[in-house]
Amino acid sequence: MNLPSSDSVIIPMTGASSIDIEVPGDGKTVRAAYLDWMTSSEVVHPVNTEHRDVIPEPFSSVPTLHPPPDDVENFGTVTATLAAETIRIDPKNQEGAAFQFPIETQPLTALLTFEIANPRIDAPPEIYVNDQDIGPASLALPDLADPAYRGEVEPLSTQMQFNYTGWLRAQKIVPAASLKAGTNDLTIVNGAESGASAIRATQVQLKYIWDKSDYLLRTGH
Repeated sequence: MNLPSSDSVIIPMTGASSIDIEVPGDGKTVRAAYLDWMTSSEVVHPVNTEHRDVIPEPFSSVPTLHPPPDDVENFGTVTATLAAETIRIDPKNQEGAAFQFPIETQPLTALLTFEIANPRIDAPPEIYVNDQDIGPASLALPDLADPAYRGEVEPLSTQMQFNYTGWLRAQKIVPAASLKAGTNDLTIVNGAESGASAIRATQVQLKYIWDKSDYLLRTGH
């Protein structure tokens, strides 16, 4: 996607005495390399839920988002994938990510979830539903010590802005009033000064009334 990026890899060190990192060109495309030692531990997970692989990360514990290939219903909540592939969003070229999805009935509430690469951490992308701006998404930020953060200073500015040059989890609650029975339009747009980013594993969850859910009906005073 021609974007700054970072990634991690687990290397078995049994019998190894050194690690070489080989890159194309003169190596100027590499900003930094961080090395940490890993230890093994027992990991448990609920037997009645989908098993997700958790790759140990030194600065974040959020697992990689896996979009389901088909719609999934669980406890009255429907999870549907809007797009599994990577989509570039670039405000300079007026590139956004647009989706259409049908629903049979209006849900109680909805949750949009996706992963975003190279976002500006103080200016997450804006979400539009049926031509209505419902506000920016929320980013699950890792520890600020993560070397994947990159600071940038614009000309004539004393304030440094930070991008995260890796993949972050982003979420946004979609109000039920913004959705309608039938076809709905959803657009993810980066801010004008945020630069180019990319999103992947875009999915939406729709919560409906379920017979075992706990709801409160508050009466007026």
